[in-house]
Amino acid sequence: MIVITTPTGAIGRQVLENVVDSGEPVRVIVRDPSRLPSPMRERVDVVQGSHGDSDVVARAFEGADAVFWLVPPSPRTESIEAAYLEFTRPACAAFKKGGVRRVVGVSALGRGTALAHNAGLVTMSLKMDDLIASTGVNYRALTMPSFMDNLLRQVESIRGRGMFFSPITGDLKCPTCASRDIATTAAKLLLDPSWSGRADAPVLGPEDLSFNDMAAIMSDVFGRPVRFQQIPFDTFETRLKESGMSEAFIRGYVAMMKAKNEGLDNAEIRTAENTTPTSFRRWCEEVLKPAVLG
Repeated sequence: MIVITTPTGAIGRQVLENVVDSGEPVRVIVRDPSRLPSPMRERVDVVQGSHGDSDVVARAFEGADAVFWLVPPSPRTESIEAAYLEFTRPACAAFKKGGVRRVVGVSALGRGTALAHNAGLVTMSLKMDDLIASTGVNYRALTMPSFMDNLLRQVESIRGRGMFFSPITGDLKCPTCASRDIATTAAKLLLDPSWSGRADAPVLGPEDLSFNDMAAIMSDVFGRPVRFQQIPFDTFETRLKESGMSEAFIRGYVAMMKAKNEGLDNAEIRTAENTTPTSFRRWCEEVLKPAVLG
């Protein structure tokens, strides 16, 4: 039995699609089962509720071989420790009680770097990894840079103004990855019973690009100019406040972005194993262009 959390989310949905045809029995934890496509609901065992709830995960993990673990975003949380660590504690107890053998979790790059000690959401992700691994379960942390898919949050600005924004400098070349490649990597690990122990599984995409590089690629793909604009961190923080995020989440988010601006995502050595196939150009052609140009 493979259990998948966040099966209607951007990553979890794709993990589910990749796993469900394997022939392995699949169980999902979902707050609102109606958000699952009806053909999918007929093919999986559904446990309704939050995977931060001890009763829910106790039911869901009973007899499970493997679990896909992703902490959902909590932009209104009172504490990022609560959003990551307290949310995960019930699952850790259920891993032991349910006899779960392997867990694949969504985390972040940065382990072993000085920048990771004060990187907000990244720091909490790495502490979450430690918490899961402390249960003794075999664990693979999918460690990622920023997602290409994050640009979908700026579709209106790209469409209407031909611009996108970040507090990160425009000439810093970094890895980025597509959510489809994260899901593919997760599914392979969930379906492979041969691995054991604890390790990171970086997902780096095929190239390091700056935001200025991305703007040039977008311009070429869209056939019209797109420009990147760096914004001050205080402006970035103000925009987060205007979106309704809590002070705690904003502090964590800003600390993460400052660490990334200082090179947090650049410490991982690129290898054949952690270089995933979806290029930014391909992602723009297949995902961003239809969203922007309709």
